[in-house]
Amino acid sequence: ILGFSTPPGRLSMMAFVLNALTCALGLLYFIRRGKQCLDFTVTVHFFHLLACWIYNSHFPTTLTWWLVHIVCTALMAVIGEYLCMRIELKEIPLNSVPKSNV
Repeated sequence: ILGFSTPPGRLSMMAFVLNALTCALGLLYFIRRGKQCLDFTVTVHFFHLLACWIYNSHFPTTLTWWLVHIVCTALMAVIGEYLCMRIELKEIPLNSVPKSNV
């Protein structure tokens, strides 16, 4: 069903891209570590590959399926890592007022 030539194929590909963007936000909310984003992204897409393989009873061999999933994996990992790094690199506020006089 994935393909550029039919409207349902284009709609399915856009759904995969939007899913990658929302999962990148999920990485920000649940993982919060830039170094772990690629690991979790590849793990999620690997489990999706296994689920597709079991559901369809054959290994996915179409080029468009692989291209869409490679692009979505890259989008999810890069955007998730970018968002997590923005949170990690925020400066820690330090108060200059001492809490006690010793």
